[in-house]
Amino acid sequence: MFLGILAFLVSVFCLFVGSSHMPLADGFAALFQKSSSTNNRIIWAIRIPRILAAIIAGGGLALSGLIMQTVLGNDLASPSTLGVSNAAVFGANLSIIGFAGGFLSTGNNLSAYTAGINLYSTSLIAFLFSVLSVLLILGLCRIRFFSPSVVVLAGIAIGSVWTAATTVLQFYATDIGLSAAVIWSFGDLGRATYSSDLIMAVVVAVGFLSFLLSSWKYNALLGGDDMAKTLGVHVELFRFVSLLMASLITAVCVSFLGVIGFVGIIAPHIMKRILGQDHRYLIPATLFAGVLLVVLSDTLSRAIGNGSALPVGAITSLLGAPFFLFIIFERKKGAVC
Repeated sequence: MFLGILAFLVSVFCLFVGSSHMPLADGFAALFQKSSSTNNRIIWAIRIPRILAAIIAGGGLALSGLIMQTVLGNDLASPSTLGVSNAAVFGANLSIIGFAGGFLSTGNNLSAYTAGINLYSTSLIAFLFSVLSVLLILGLCRIRFFSPSVVVLAGIAIGSVWTAATTVLQFYATDIGLSAAVIWSFGDLGRATYSSDLIMAVVVAVGFLSFLLSSWKYNALLGGDDMAKTLGVHVELFRFVSLLMASLITAVCVSFLGVIGFVGIIAPHIMKRILGQDHRYLIPATLFAGVLLVVLSDTLSRAIGNGSALPVGAITSLLGAPFFLFIIFERKKGAVC
């Protein structure tokens, strides 16, 4: 409850922070369409969709990380474990380089590129390739014994294939197509719209409710597969469904906003240290922790961007990389690397 209230208050505060240096009174007036047309547009067309995207994506990516860590029994698992982000980047590159701003249509003609690009088609293709990657990996794992180690190894292998395919696409891209594709891969909340926020919100809400209702099963998995089976959990099927749902949440967020890294590692680990491993409390707490992390990171990116917001993915990666190393070396404490 405290984290939820804190996330709400921080989100409201961050709504009035930006490069326009809008006075607080004007910001409140703009919420009720009582300020100037410029201020009204800044609040309703730019900042509110952006804050909503930060709330939804932050919570969704954090939840995905928690669920993957639990079902795979790996503290270093994250939403990119199954190659979801790699596949989304390839799909977006294919859309931008191949069909909007690259060698198949517009060449280096910037005006033709601007006229040809469709952000929703790019997001759709990115999402489809993400889903394809997840289904491919989980399908391969079903052929063999569906164990956490096999899932992780298959995810690494398939993710490498998507990365290689993206490199080939970018090698043949024109300057305009390459620039657009690279910019898309940045985790950028500035492209959020009310429509994309609504789609992400529905997927994240369904995932959150399903995870919360199954919290006792995740607690059972902590005792090992044998213990979970004695408690009535169909371990292989439950692991399959959980990974699929977590990956779908990641896929829809990445397809609209680009890659926002390390949220799925930082938020779950902080909450585990504070609350322990009980998923009845850990699931909602992790969601709110993810919200706080992405909202604050986005606010920082706008504050230091000097008139233009830095990609929020860069901020979360700068925060996440040291945290990731801390987890690795803490686990190795007392052992020889």
